[in-house]
Amino acid sequence: MLLTMRDDEESSRVTLAQVAKQAGVSLSTVSKVLNGRQDVAAPTRLKVERLLEEHAYRRTTRSAQEAPLIELVFHELDSIWAMELIRGVENVAKAHRAGVVLTESGTRQAPGPDWIEGVLQRRPLGVVLVFSALPEEVKQQLRSRAIPFVIIDPAGDPDPDVPSVGSANWSGGLAATRHLIECGHRRIGIITGPEDMLCSLARLDGYRSAMSMAGLEIDPDLVLYGDFHVEGGYDGTMKLLSLPRPPTAIFSGSDLQALGALEAARVSGLRVPHDLSVVGYDDVPVARWSSPALTTVHQPLRRMAEEATEMLLRIRAAQEPVTTRLELATSLVVRKSTAPPRD
Repeated sequence: MLLTMRDDEESSRVTLAQVAKQAGVSLSTVSKVLNGRQDVAAPTRLKVERLLEEHAYRRTTRSAQEAPLIELVFHELDSIWAMELIRGVENVAKAHRAGVVLTESGTRQAPGPDWIEGVLQRRPLGVVLVFSALPEEVKQQLRSRAIPFVIIDPAGDPDPDVPSVGSANWSGGLAATRHLIECGHRRIGIITGPEDMLCSLARLDGYRSAMSMAGLEIDPDLVLYGDFHVEGGYDGTMKLLSLPRPPTAIFSGSDLQALGALEAARVSGLRVPHDLSVVGYDDVPVARWSSPALTTVHQPLRRMAEEATEMLLRIRAAQEPVTTRLELATSLVVRKSTAPPRD
C-alpha cells in the first residue's frame, strides 16, 4: 500500500522516512500513528499527525483486500429513526458501488475512544457520524489520512470546520404548536428531548415562539425535558396529567415519546384525541400505524442521510477541505391524534 505526498512521486518508504526524520521518531512509530495504534505518546502522535496533514498525505491505491466502504457511526442503533438513516446512507452507497459498515460507539456527543483505531485500520471511503461533535485529535487523524467525515443531525452546535446536515428544528416546533393552537387548545404541554441537545432546545424555542405569537402564557409546569424514548414520553405525560390543571394537548419532541404519551393517556382513562391531543416529531413509519395515527412533524431523516453521504463523496472527490452546513425543511403531517379540545 502506497502513501505519497501530493507533489512527490517517491515511494511510501521514502516519504514515511521523511516524516519520521522531521518528527524525530522512528519509522515504526510513524507507521503506528498511521494505523491508529494507541501505544504512542499523545505529544508524539500529535506531532506526526500535524506533519501528515501538513504534507497532505493521501492514499494513491486501495489494496485488493479493501472494499469501498462508508462507515456509519451511531451512539445507539436500537432506535426507530436509526433505520431511516441507515437506509438513506445505503441508498447513496449502493449507487456508488460501495458498502456500508455500521458502528455503535460513544455517547450522544462523540464516538468512544476505541473507535478511531478501528476506523483507521479499515480506512473507509469516508465516515458519516450521528454525533454533535468530534474531538480535535480525531479530526486531525481522519484528515491526515484523507478520510472525509460528515455529521448528521447534530445534537449540539457542530464546530464550524465540520460538514454537517440537520433539519429545521425550530420551525418544526413552531408548526406543531401552531397546529394545536389552531385546533383551539390554549393549555399546551411540551415534552422535549434531553436538555443538553440543541435540537431539543430548538424545538422548545419553536413551541415558545408559537405560544408567544398567539398571546398565550407559558406555564413552566407544562414544560418538561424527556429522553426521546417511549419511557420519557410516558413518565412526562403522567406528570402533566397529574397537575391540578392538566394540559388539553401535548407536543412531544419525538414520535417515540408521543407513543409513550398515548399509552399514558390510555392507562389514565383518556381518549386521544377526544380528551387529549398529542403531536409527535420525526414521522417514523410506526407513527402512521399507532392508534390513533399520530399527527407529527416530518423530519426528513432518510434524505438527511442521503445528503450527508453525497456530501461525503463530494468532499472525497474534491480531495480538499469542504466546510458546509445543510439544513433541510420539516413539515407538519396531520393524522388522527389531534382535535379541538372538549368544551
